[in-house]
Amino acid sequence: MKTLQTIGERALIERLVSRLAGGNDVVVGPGDDCAVVRAGEEDWLLTSDPVIEGVHFTAAADPVQIGHKAVARALSDIAAMGGVPRWALVDVVAPGETEATRLDAIYDGMAATAAKHGLVIVGGDVAQGPVLELHLFAVGSVPRGGALLRSAARPGDAIYVTGTLGGSHISGRHLEFVPRLREGQWLREEGWVTAMCDISDGLSTDLHHLVDASGVGAEVEIATIPPSDAARTTDDPISHALEDGEDFELLFTVPADKEDAFAAAWAQAHTLSCTRIGTIRTDRRIEGVDPEGNRAALTVAGYDHFAGEESQS
Repeated sequence: MKTLQTIGERALIERLVSRLAGGNDVVVGPGDDCAVVRAGEEDWLLTSDPVIEGVHFTAAADPVQIGHKAVARALSDIAAMGGVPRWALVDVVAPGETEATRLDAIYDGMAATAAKHGLVIVGGDVAQGPVLELHLFAVGSVPRGGALLRSAARPGDAIYVTGTLGGSHISGRHLEFVPRLREGQWLREEGWVTAMCDISDGLSTDLHHLVDASGVGAEVEIATIPPSDAARTTDDPISHALEDGEDFELLFTVPADKEDAFAAAWAQAHTLSCTRIGTIRTDRRIEGVDPEGNRAALTVAGYDHFAGEESQS
């Protein structure tokens, strides 16, 4: 009998999605950072994210940071589509013995992050359960037809990442990261990007998501991957940058003939670093190349909620 552990997160999602029907107003269904639904002259971006004790944070975590993370994860999905945050609903599951002041602080964290980024929390629900869980459903918007998808990378495109990668749990950054909304909106408005997603499961995993959705492959220059300061404290910074996850940076592609202009425009508009790490290729392989020219397959090694013996590739 197959279990969730043996089939893995990605295969589970594909299995469940195959049972769903679409609709005439659905522009993009399951498979991207957000679903996209037509709403007059706008397209709405719909996303949901759980934050669960023991999975996404520990019982000792600062409650304000827990609230921040719950909202910021959803905002990162909206950023990956180039969107503007609009509204959110929050469901809370908590043990009956939870101190009320702890939930007060969690909501203070959610409210502060939402207000900072223009997201309005308009409702939700509460229920009792064995551990603390926050489930956030958020809506963003883009002009009609303007969403940046992960499915449009083209051979020859350059691959970029914002910021630095890896070590988010070492540094605690997974509880206090900044969703890249400003950068995502700028990339959409200026028309630089062919495809984009956020890095939540690790660079190796999310790059596979992007190229698989686009029907292409990739060549990654391993030495150019930018490890975070926390990742650099480890014995293998590049592996942490590839695999750790919860970076919530942007991974995107830019046409080759726009690279020079893009790099100059980015440097003028942003203080956040942006690094070219590779090139999209025609075949479906994803390879890492070291400075000596040695090549190796870049396998999926990021986070999988149901990872087991048969679910990692």
